[in-house]
Amino acid sequence: MTASERVASGVGAGRSTPTGETTGAEPDGGRSDAATGAPSGTGSESDEAEARPDTAVAKDAGESEVSVPAEEGVRGSADDPTATSPGVVAAEPSTSPTSEAPAPAEGTASTTSTGQPDEAEPVAAPTGRQPQAASGNPLPRVLAVANQKGGVGKTTTSVNLGAALAELGYRVLVIDLDPQGNATTGLGIDARNFELSMYDVLMRDSSLEDCVEPTSMKNLFVAPATIALAGAEIELVPAFSRELKLKRAIETVIDDFDFVLIDCPPSLGLITVNALAAADEVLVPIQCEYYALEGLSQLMRNVHLVASNLNPRLDISTIVLTMYDARTKLADQVATEVRDHFGNKVCRIVIPRTVRLSEAPSFGQPITAFDPASRGAIAYRELAKEVSGGTS
Repeated sequence: MTASERVASGVGAGRSTPTGETTGAEPDGGRSDAATGAPSGTGSESDEAEARPDTAVAKDAGESEVSVPAEEGVRGSADDPTATSPGVVAAEPSTSPTSEAPAPAEGTASTTSTGQPDEAEPVAAPTGRQPQAASGNPLPRVLAVANQKGGVGKTTTSVNLGAALAELGYRVLVIDLDPQGNATTGLGIDARNFELSMYDVLMRDSSLEDCVEPTSMKNLFVAPATIALAGAEIELVPAFSRELKLKRAIETVIDDFDFVLIDCPPSLGLITVNALAAADEVLVPIQCEYYALEGLSQLMRNVHLVASNLNPRLDISTIVLTMYDARTKLADQVATEVRDHFGNKVCRIVIPRTVRLSEAPSFGQPITAFDPASRGAIAYRELAKEVSGGTS
């Protein structure tokens, strides 16, 4: 093929812009990585093969290696020869020093140059939805981590999301409202090492500031719980203004923290109502199994009742899919159903089911300290960025 033919076809003479102009010769011998500017069906296949023997040239728009969405207004047409043709775009070979890999689609795990999934990346949403938009809520933010179903990852999410937010530089307070006290022990706080607990704050009007304990991580604090909190459900019944006790306690320390995460018990009793009345937002962890969906409608009704009667600003702002096992179709079906119903309230990052997440509490550490390179730690770091409105 002569030099004049190459110039006419846009191959070897320079990179073609969407208007059909050339911007100069390519430094790697004239190989073009963009559309030639000619309408689909023009040019010679033999010319393309001669100029680019190491890539496949599509014969029509249906076989193009890079498809261009029609809604973006860049498909070529016979009436507009200056528009980009969708049928002649070919990717640069991976060995070329000037090749640029296409950006991965939202909601999919990144891959290495060999096409295999990157083990260091967190598990992304299986449906390809856009990332959750930043809530836009100003700091400080109070989030109630609630779900009346037990074993869905409320405490795991409270502890590890709090630790990941603290790593980002936010001052975080985790309030343990579960009588089992798992968030307390999961952050390395021994019940023998403190005098006041959340029971004293709710039932004896003790100061929440006196109850707060520092953890081994910078910027991360916890208000511990003991088994005595189990009796508060009954003792709160005759109490005056019983639903607002936690709200008043948090108001005394809210200026000292950027995030307050309230780990709620697996019930919809008065303790959980206190948490919902005190919070600005509700973060709902949902296990990727069928039982986790059954009680979700009841939780939503309770949130609506609290918002109608006690806390008008309350809203379910964040839903986190936990214990996601990519090997099962059930997990994918549950995730798809939740996303179809709640839309962008569901975080793009999902928390995988890993043994390391289960081991970390026995050492009194969040996963980000126990095994910083594990999949669980990476997932919670990315979740913290998404929840805080950062890059995810």
